Amino acid sequence: MAGPDGLYATPPPWDIGRPQPALLALARSGELRGRVLDVGCGTGEHALMAAESGLVATGVDLAAAALAAAVRKGRERGLAVRFLPYDVRELGALGEEFDTVLDSLVFHGFQGPDRARYVAGLRAVTVPGGRCFLLSFRDEPPNRSGRVHRVTPDEIRSAFADGWRVDSVDPVTVDSSLPALTDGIRGWRTSLTRL
Repeated sequence: MAGPDGLYATPPPWDIGRPQPALLALARSGELRGRVLDVGCGTGEHALMAAESGLVATGVDLAAAALAAAVRKGRERGLAVRFLPYDVRELGALGEEFDTVLDSLVFHGFQGPDRARYVAGLRAVTVPGGRCFLLSFRDEPPNRSGRVHRVTPDEIRSAFADGWRVDSVDPVTVDSSLPALTDGIRGWRTSLTRL
């Protein structure tokens, strides 16, 4: 199966059936505020987490199968969340602004012009003073090599040098559904404020 839905033909390793602990910690500490956008939402766990916290949440993704699962989960949990089919590289055309933006393992998958378009889109949908939280894979061992995208703190700071304040780039563990990675994957949780 080609395209975004091919990523969900079998459960992908990032779809753990619950929010990533590094983002859940933000919700529990009250860091998520106002209108929340979950970019590349997949099956919706982070948008649903925001809704469970009483926030107005929207999730966007291109994978129709993932969005259908997200809608189903929202209905089963009695949560009102809006899920939209949308290319995250075109966020600027969404025509909406959010107080909090969540990115769970999306940013690090883009390079060059696509990364620049994505970051510009994040800026366009985040209100001035709004927060953006990114979860990405770390560039250090023992992370496996291969297709896994990994970024350095300098790459993150460089990408967000214009129009953002980088508040922190913290080491975290990213949970995975892969049996070989039961201890998780080393990652970064980046906290940004839109200027």
